[in-house]
Amino acid sequence: MSAPLVFDRALVRRRLRRALGAGYADFLLGRAVEDLDERLASVLRAFPLALDLGTPTDAATAALEASGRAESIVRLAGMGELGRPGRLVVGDEEILPFAPESFDLAISLLALHGVNDLPGALIQLRRALKPDGLFLGCLLGGGTLIELRQSFAQAEAELEGGISPRVAPFADVRDLGALLQRAGFALPVADVEPVAVRYADAFGLMRDLRAMGLSNALLERRRAPLRRATLMRMAQIYAQRFADADGRVRATFEVVWLSGWAPHESQQKPLRPGSAKTRLADALGTVEHSLGEKAGHPS
Repeated sequence: MSAPLVFDRALVRRRLRRALGAGYADFLLGRAVEDLDERLASVLRAFPLALDLGTPTDAATAALEASGRAESIVRLAGMGELGRPGRLVVGDEEILPFAPESFDLAISLLALHGVNDLPGALIQLRRALKPDGLFLGCLLGGGTLIELRQSFAQAEAELEGGISPRVAPFADVRDLGALLQRAGFALPVADVEPVAVRYADAFGLMRDLRAMGLSNALLERRRAPLRRATLMRMAQIYAQRFADADGRVRATFEVVWLSGWAPHESQQKPLRPGSAKTRLADALGTVEHSLGEKAGHPS
């Protein structure tokens, strides 16, 4: 069964191309690149061939090259990336044009939240990794832009008698961890880093979203232009509900980090149930009680 279509992928690519041409707002991506470097620092190995999957700019590739952790790096990006340095393959994150077991490392920063078939993309990523190859990436999670979502919903309910989708339905961290397991990754880990950004008003946030190529590209978006009255009411609600004491408003970006390994016989495996040689109660220095028995104080 095919994945449901949530995003207009052609529009996603056009919006990103326009953002790159006009001056990409890289504050969130820059932070992700720094986090990537820190996370890879704990992996005591070099990677002969790495894949950078869909990262909006070449910043992650440049960081990998500078660190020396990858000997050669291939970037997969859309047409808007043509002419940038590095070994570039033009393609789509949902249809990987690589043979199985091609890469020792795959990274992807702030790209996979905009695909329609995330489970399929992760399966393809795992297949593209050599045995014991590592995937490490991040995408926007379910708490992202919760303030903007709520403000638009209230404004439209008040002025237009209904709510239209304005902010993408980003996935929850627990669901993303389960998708790693479903894709066949070994030792899967998903963790969240919330990032709060402050603005003078909601319009500053919306300018940054356009400059990151993240304005509304949902297939079910309302096609009629946004009414000025609705936009102004949204900004008013945002300021009333989400402003700090100094009057500046907060915007939440929930960055979910994912990591997993292509299976290999050398990796750690969980013990079989019942195979432990030491009781938990002995390790904790406590008394073990059978089922139904209540712990009490000695008389």
